Amino acid sequence: MDENIDRTLDATGLNCPMPLLKTKQALAEMNSGERLHVMATDPGSWRDLDSFVALSGHAFASREERDGLFHYVLIKG
Repeated sequence: MDENIDRTLDATGLNCPMPLLKTKQALAEMNSGERLHVMATDPGSWRDLDSFVALSGHAFASREERDGLFHYVLIKG
């Protein structure tokens, strides 16, 4: 996991569309270039965040699934 994290968002236990909405809210409060680590348990978050990043100008530094927990590190565009 990336060590250069500026903020962490725990979206575990939240169902679609809440992980995406919470991610959008967190990124709105951050500066360009900062990194957000999102943790989620909703499998739909993989698709939702993939679509969001493709359309938003933000980028993935990494993303992975480990034992049912999804980890995303996004870089604010």
